[in-house]
This record gives sequence, structure tokens and C-alpha cells, in this order.
Amino acid sequence: MVNVMQHFIGMLFLTGAFTLAGTSVIAGRFVAGTVGTFTIASASLFFALLALLPLCAQKVHLTIRQMTVSDWLRLLLQALFGVFLFRWFLLKGLLYTSTGEAGILTGATPAVTATLACLFLKEPLYKQRFCGILCTVSGILIIQGIFSGNIAFSVHHLVGNLLVLSAAACESLFNIFSRSSIIKSLITQNREIDPIVQTSLVTCLALLLCLGPALTEHPATALLLLNIVGWGALVWYGVFVTALAFIFWYSGIKRCDASVAAAFSGMMPFTGLLLSVLIFKEQPSWHEWLGGLLIVLGMLLTGLKKTTTQVQIQRTKNAL
Repeated sequence: MVNVMQHFIGMLFLTGAFTLAGTSVIAGRFVAGTVGTFTIASASLFFALLALLPLCAQKVHLTIRQMTVSDWLRLLLQALFGVFLFRWFLLKGLLYTSTGEAGILTGATPAVTATLACLFLKEPLYKQRFCGILCTVSGILIIQGIFSGNIAFSVHHLVGNLLVLSAAACESLFNIFSRSSIIKSLITQNREIDPIVQTSLVTCLALLLCLGPALTEHPATALLLLNIVGWGALVWYGVFVTALAFIFWYSGIKRCDASVAAAFSGMMPFTGLLLSVLIFKEQPSWHEWLGGLLIVLGMLLTGLKKTTTQVQIQRTKNAL
């Protein structure tokens, strides 16, 4: 009963994490074209740290004193793949391919995560879970308009498509590294890092990685051009999309398999769809609503079937 309750709580955290992450599209719309991608990332990460450090400054200090080189390496990998490389690959890919094609290709994240979790974390791919992943990916593809007749893949966009696929792979690797870190802590019986502390450390590392590219985008000039709505969007991006969403993420991934988390990533485009209706008064087509329903169905199918942590530890001892 305790494991079932913990699994359910984990699903709630994952829902919150990806719902908040889905608002990034709306927040980004208020600053797109005015501020560079890495400037947005750096500014939002800075605001995230301002919100996080007062909550856990003492815990951060104590945790750092206890961390090993391997602990720092795992956190660096999460910052590198989950923030820096993901945004870099996506940014470069959009120079060569269309936004529609990019949206379709990022829909590969749940399937890639589930496959990697099966190969490296030895998570079982139940029929129910497989159907859930399939529903999630199908829903994302439908939302992105794959059946609308307006999007077509071409050889000309091959480089861009490969870059966007690399971004999806980076997001999947971030999911795997996060879950692997939890499993390793349980296997070795080391003390787990508090989700708020872990979010703070990953945010700090990601900020250090993003500062260099941001300096090439003339950040001071761009930021001075922002109005109060633009600054509000950056604060939201930092405090909610980054800080709170990452806290929810780390709280959820410690309770659920990476395959389950993969399906819940479908909340990102679904949230963006709903907010585009509520805020920008856009009118989605029938296939976009169908895609949203498939994403919800996929989340339910994937989330209901779980693997106990004890069983997964036995399956991953030799793999990690």
C-alpha cells in the first residue's frame, strides 16, 4: 500500500513538473525575437537561483561537503544534457528545419526514454506501458499536425531534423541520468540529495554552462529593451518553469520509473495547447484535441503499471 501511494504521489509530481514546463512556450513567446536563447536561459536560471537558495542555502552547504566526484559528475551530466545541450541542439536545428517538423521530432522523447530505460535501467516494457508510450507519441504527433497535410519531411531539412532529434535524445538522457542517480543511491545506501538542493545545484551548473554562449548575444542590450511583461515572463520561466518544475521532477522521478516519466512528458505540448486557447484565443482543430486526449490516455496507461523500487534495484545492480 505504501509503494502504491508513493507511486501515485510520484505521478502527481510528474504531472506538475511537465505542466509547468509546458508553460515555457507561452512565456517564451513574450520574449522571443527580442532576447537570445541563451540569454533567456541564463536570465531564467538566475531568477531560479534567487528563489531556490533562500530555501536551502544551509542544506546546499552541507550537501556539497558530503558529495563525491561521481556525485558532481552525475549532476553535471544532468545540467549538460537537460538544459544546455537540449536548448543548443534545438536552437541550431530550427535554423535548418521548420517549427512544425521540430515539434514532430521532439515527440520522439517518450519513446527514446522508454527504450533507454529498458536497455540501461532494465525497466520492463509491459504491453500496457508500451501502449501508453505509443498513445503519448501518437498524441504529440497529432497535436503537431502530422495529419494536417501542411507538414512534410524533406531531404533539404535532414541536418536540422538530425539536430532536433539530438535535442530529443538529450532530454531522454537527462531522464535516464536522473533515475540512474536515484537507483545508485538506493543500491549503495547513500543519502539521497534533497530535490530542492539537487535543483539548486543543477541550476547553478546549467547557468555556468549557458553564460558563455549568452555573452555572444549582447545580453545587456537585449534585456534593456524588455518591457514589464517580458521581465515577468523571464521571472516565470525561472521561478516556475525551472525551479519549481525541477523540484517536482526530482520528487517524481525518485518514485516512478523513467518510462512512466517519459509518458508524462506529453503534458508539455498538451499544456501549451490549452494555454494557447485560454491566453491567445487560438482555435485548435479537431486533430489537436484528439492528440490531447491520446496524451492523457497514454499517461494513464503508463502510470497505472509500476515496478517496485526493490525489484528495479535487483535488475539494475549489474547494469549500472
